[in-house]
Amino acid sequence: MARRSSLVPAIALLLTVALAPVSSPSAAPEGQITFAVTVTLAPTWFDPAETPGVITPFLALYALHDALVKPMPGNAWAPGLAESWSASKDGLTYEFVLRKGVRFHNGDPLSAEDVKFSFERYKGGGATTLKARVAAVEIVDLQRVRFRLKQPWPDFMTFYATPATSAAWIVPKKYLERVGDDGFKKLPVGAGPYRFVSFNPGVELVVEAYDGYWRKAPAVKRLVFKSVPDESTRVVMLRRGETDIAYGLRGPDAEQVKRTPGLTLKVLLPTVSQWLVFTEQWDPKSPWADRRVRLAVNLALDRQGFSDAEYLGYGRPASSIIPRDFEFYWMPPAYPHDPARARRLLAEAGYPRGFDAVEVATDVVFAPEAEAVINGLQAIGIRARLRPMERAAFYKADQDKQFKYLVRVGSGAAGNAATRIEAFVISGGIRSYGGYPDIDALFRDQAGELDARRREALLHRIQQLMHERVMFAPIVEQAALTGVGPRLTDVPTITGHPFVSPYEDLRLR
Repeated sequence: MARRSSLVPAIALLLTVALAPVSSPSAAPEGQITFAVTVTLAPTWFDPAETPGVITPFLALYALHDALVKPMPGNAWAPGLAESWSASKDGLTYEFVLRKGVRFHNGDPLSAEDVKFSFERYKGGGATTLKARVAAVEIVDLQRVRFRLKQPWPDFMTFYATPATSAAWIVPKKYLERVGDDGFKKLPVGAGPYRFVSFNPGVELVVEAYDGYWRKAPAVKRLVFKSVPDESTRVVMLRRGETDIAYGLRGPDAEQVKRTPGLTLKVLLPTVSQWLVFTEQWDPKSPWADRRVRLAVNLALDRQGFSDAEYLGYGRPASSIIPRDFEFYWMPPAYPHDPARARRLLAEAGYPRGFDAVEVATDVVFAPEAEAVINGLQAIGIRARLRPMERAAFYKADQDKQFKYLVRVGSGAAGNAATRIEAFVISGGIRSYGGYPDIDALFRDQAGELDARRREALLHRIQQLMHERVMFAPIVEQAALTGVGPRLTDVPTITGHPFVSPYEDLRLR
């Protein structure tokens, strides 16, 4: 199980992070590793400015780019492009000291200007909250940048310097201003361990080792990310040696990998949860405005059966949209699988024969979760059809609030209960279809609360209200079942992260 730990540095104390050791030069990188990924690759994943409160873009970001601070194996707050950072005693300023000698892939030196520029152009998940609370980003000198807050904010580092957002991932100012946003997506330049080589939209991304990477030169010369939406095809490719890593395995296919000599099934427990959104719960004319109808759906879902079948028992039935390993998590009562009671609730609400819910929209990768929801709905008389979409298009439509009925939503973004609530629960959240004034007020109160126990009580109260109002239908906290081929000797992983990384630590036999 992922370790529960606080990601928030003490505001009242000066925080200094020591310089991480840099490895000595190694042999020239050799060989190629191929990844079979579940999603259709999209150029939006190449730009850190656009991460929509989910973990998927970090599949590419950990290769092409680097952050001031980021999770690494054994260290949730590993120094990256910042060799150290400090917080003032009053909690109003954070200062980052940049690592000397770092250059982007095009040769441009990394400076404080790039950090300021990257923050100012950031528009992804958490951007509204970050920019509402940061008064200014000040360039102290070429190697130092200072963030000045409007008021003490205990979650600054959680929002800024974890994969709750990608605001701390740095892009080259001069290059981006020259080529523009669209040009950057076509030919991204970063400071990560691998440089961009080619991209066949929706099909394949190729990157090659950057020998100037500050941490260490990668041991593997080339990484190839292939979009392979069909799960059984990913397994066939793994067995034939056409890919070295196959993501997103389930049930029988995962079992097949376990039984195949030479292959390894790697089980990760990322902070990924899946849930159903009732987008019309704020419309008084909709059946979904009735709490009894939303509760009926929760009672109709067989979460344990789904988790056991799809994730070989490694997944966990969810009772909240917030992963249980997050800081400030409140454990709600579990929903029993009780279709009979669900049908009685529908009858009490005036729908003894059910009704037409039209559709359940979903990212196609998680169609099984949406199908489990549809099966549960059908069992109590609610009719709906599946609307699967390619991931990038789904995220865009969801962020633009285009869905009118039911939506299967999920997130693997890091952070704590506050970061998940900010994106999906409060009014105006990047993926929120509505909100409640009292929850919004509690969220504002907790954001400025410096006493950890009082802040936890406020966040627990928000989660209690979410549960009492049945705002969502949680489905599962998934396991990441990954097939690994025989050529790999080192498969690095990061706690809470669903992908194999960091890439510079990969090794071939």
